[in-house]
Amino acid sequence: MRNPYEPLNLYSNFQASAERFPEVPIYFDEPLAIFPELKLETTYKACEQAIIQKASLLQECGIKKRDKIIIYKSPKFDTYLLAVAASYLGAVPAMISYHLPVETMNVLAERLDFPYILFDQETAEKAHHIENIPAEKLIRAEELALSKPENLASQETLSLDEISYMTHTSGTTGIPKLIAHSAHSMGFRTQWQRNVLSLIPEKQLAAFHISPVHSRFNIGISSLMSQGFPMFPIAQPDHANIEHIMTTYKPTIVETHPNNFVQWVSLARKKPEVFASVRYYHSTFDAINKETMAVFLNCSKERRPVFMQVYGQSECGPMILRFHTKQSIQKLDARNMGYGMKDLTDVRIVSEEGEVVSNGTPGNIQMLSKGRALTYYKEDARFNENVYGPFWDSGDYGMKNEAGALLLLDRQVDLVENIESTLAIEDKLLDTLRFLDEVVIIRGKNGTPQPVISVASGEEMDWEAWFEALSDLPQLNEPLVMAYEDIPRTATMKVQRLKMEKELNA
Repeated sequence: MRNPYEPLNLYSNFQASAERFPEVPIYFDEPLAIFPELKLETTYKACEQAIIQKASLLQECGIKKRDKIIIYKSPKFDTYLLAVAASYLGAVPAMISYHLPVETMNVLAERLDFPYILFDQETAEKAHHIENIPAEKLIRAEELALSKPENLASQETLSLDEISYMTHTSGTTGIPKLIAHSAHSMGFRTQWQRNVLSLIPEKQLAAFHISPVHSRFNIGISSLMSQGFPMFPIAQPDHANIEHIMTTYKPTIVETHPNNFVQWVSLARKKPEVFASVRYYHSTFDAINKETMAVFLNCSKERRPVFMQVYGQSECGPMILRFHTKQSIQKLDARNMGYGMKDLTDVRIVSEEGEVVSNGTPGNIQMLSKGRALTYYKEDARFNENVYGPFWDSGDYGMKNEAGALLLLDRQVDLVENIESTLAIEDKLLDTLRFLDEVVIIRGKNGTPQPVISVASGEEMDWEAWFEALSDLPQLNEPLVMAYEDIPRTATMKVQRLKMEKELNA
């Protein structure tokens, strides 16, 4: 089913969904510090009313239409609710990951002309050290939980082409760039997601653990709510909590970042019954290895479970998708991302000279998306470096097969000499060596391929199996063994490969 296009105003979408599905539940695994009135279970309507209360308090703090407000706090669902509250006022929320250091925040704050900053206990110390932010523009989020507004604010709206929301790039290659979105650009992304959700006839519980500052988050919430899905935003992704949620609430849909699925796979192997209720898995915006998908599909007791893999980018939104089943995964090439969505997204492969190449020839991946962001805020020139008419250069390297499906091989900046696809090698090793929960190949000394691996909790390194798995692979350096939590990552759990290379080769 194709859904009609609608521009996305975060609050207006929330309000319309609350009016249509007022009693649909939202569950939490811990109380929201900024919205304690919602407790561990609320409804669309109760949540919407709480948003208006918080918006009114933000107005009393001085925030008004078109003001920029950095939301810089712990990664919980109330982060998103505060963005909706800012949207209610016509302010522009800039969603910034809590883990970014003061030095980076100084740059972003200056770029945003020293906006309001909404912080919490997690980020308080760093927030107070950000340069040139006056005290009246620093708002401690917990104080909003303790107050009631004197009067309720009225909704303000921006024009559909104005910047109304900002996220940021992962920062794997330096200072993150601020990605500017409008109601129109977000609307096309939401249409893409609604088309997918329309394939699910039953409106049963959707559980997800996604960074609330990721551009995926607002698309997902807005799309789920517009179709009346009960939701469970998971705050804590540790095994004990995941086991409790899955066995107690029995969600039908589960979405998280690929690296979280990899973290959970040892739980799925030991206790497959934990994920028995899940019929639809969804991997967010990145590649995931075949064996991980197979494990989760085999946990399901549903007759025909599906693992939906989505390839996309924050600048363009969700782009390419592919559905995997227990049967199809057996013959899967995990580098095959699938196809675009008609009338909304597509890709082409070009040479270094910018010429479109034929199917079967590798090159740079360029994306065509109706949901492409407007620009990098205050960095138009950097944004335009990647613009080729209606196409956007993704920075990824791949090719199309003879059927026109996209094969993702590498990031352009991560290419290692004499290796066609580091991602394919990483997939093969993870698929084969179940005692590992991470394999990353970076450029080591003299540009040679350097594996970095981490051993799964409760497992031991099996060197004999490691060297056997390498028998039909290109020559790799001796692996560096690191704890999973010591591998540097972005807010969305992407490995910071260039940072690792720099530290290794220092």
